[in-house]
Amino acid sequence: MKKAQLLNLLEESQKVKNYFSPRILSEVNDQYVKIAKIKGEDIPWHNHKNEDELFYIIDGELLMEIENKPSFTMTQGDLYVVPKGINHRVSATEECSVMLIETKSTKHTGDIVSSITKSIENQKY
Repeated sequence: MKKAQLLNLLEESQKVKNYFSPRILSEVNDQYVKIAKIKGEDIPWHNHKNEDELFYIIDGELLMEIENKPSFTMTQGDLYVVPKGINHRVSATEECSVMLIETKSTKHTGDIVSSITKSIENQKY
């Protein structure tokens, strides 16, 4: 994990090779700063009971779906925080790079385990 180091999000996103596989870049207090690439619809509906989740779009477009609300598309430079306990899922038709900020205890896909679910250990560089 990188600490006290200048990072360029665009350059870091180019190092990510697998979709739906967040990578921890750094940490701030009890939060991880992660980077991920999304393409397709493999992320299941899920929530994080006790943690908010911040999405920042580095490059591309991300479809954000929130249960019982209209879905919306996020584009480069957009930021959205999914409040704790809210069911959500994301997808992208074309490759999208995102930065995530999550509490260190946040499970990748909440309590839902799927073929794309990664443990915290599997998210470390």
